[in-house]
Amino acid sequence: MAKTAKRRKSAAKPKPTLPDIGKDELIKLYRSMYYMRRFELKVAEMYLDLHIGGFTHLYIGEEAIAAGAISILNKDDYVMSNYRDHGHYLMKGGDPNALMAELCGKQTGVCKGKGGSMHLFDLNIGFLGGYAIVGGGLPIALGVAYSNKYRDNDRVVMAFFGDGATNGGSFHAVLNMAKLWALPLVFVCENNLWGIGTHISRVSAVTDLYKKAEGHGIPGEMVDGMDIFAVREAALKAVKQARDGKGPYFIEARTWRFRGHSMTDHDKYRSQEDKQAWRERDPIPMLKNQLLSEAVMTEAEMDKLEVQVQESINKAQDFALESPMPPKEALYEDVYA
Repeated sequence: MAKTAKRRKSAAKPKPTLPDIGKDELIKLYRSMYYMRRFELKVAEMYLDLHIGGFTHLYIGEEAIAAGAISILNKDDYVMSNYRDHGHYLMKGGDPNALMAELCGKQTGVCKGKGGSMHLFDLNIGFLGGYAIVGGGLPIALGVAYSNKYRDNDRVVMAFFGDGATNGGSFHAVLNMAKLWALPLVFVCENNLWGIGTHISRVSAVTDLYKKAEGHGIPGEMVDGMDIFAVREAALKAVKQARDGKGPYFIEARTWRFRGHSMTDHDKYRSQEDKQAWRERDPIPMLKNQLLSEAVMTEAEMDKLEVQVQESINKAQDFALESPMPPKEALYEDVYA
């Protein structure tokens, strides 16, 4: 019995430790994830109160990917997203007041209330759009990356998309040209395993999606999308390769959305066992516990940070609700013809 117990003890996994990236950066990463989570919870609340309409896709559960990947970009680098874009916009430095106003269709929104949840765009911070069409942003990301290389401006494009996008023809065309031209483009596939209500195994013959990039000669890897430091490490490697002129890199981040596909999805197709297993790997409380246990922050400091985040989000809510709707004349503005 004693020998068996000893063997079990020696086989136990070592306790994870925080990377040596500095106290300020660790706290910043936690705040980023916590902010995205609390913001999306407020969005859900406002949707149910009928302040937000249309399709609204929440980022709850996937925050470690945006926080880990975007945190290592330069301010003048570009980010392109899909229809689940709130977290990417906030992480790139977007204004939460303007975001909440946009979701409510208000004139003070980042796109003057005309874009809504799926079509955020802010050139001032290098956020070049959320795109409602699956994979629709990828050809545009290719063009921006080509422009960066042509101008020799040292900027990188980081394009986010879901697992469903990897089954489209444009996805493969973009990967082919990105490799052929050695463009500074980082592909980040947020693979939450479900395309609305269909599991990836039913729609993709290859379920390790980074291997699709390898078919085009693009190096890539699969990382734990619930581990912010695993994502960050992969992003550091990918961005360095792109910025050094060595071409694109592909990151597949395995993750899980904690809500349905959108606010109107009751999420009855996924098992309770799977939901519980993934929730136990929630990256936010995991990092919080690490910061506290390794004395990076005290309980009082953590409480203060979380209160400040909630106050900021409450202000964004008030700003959105108090902002005016666009005037009728706005229908004739910002159009080509």
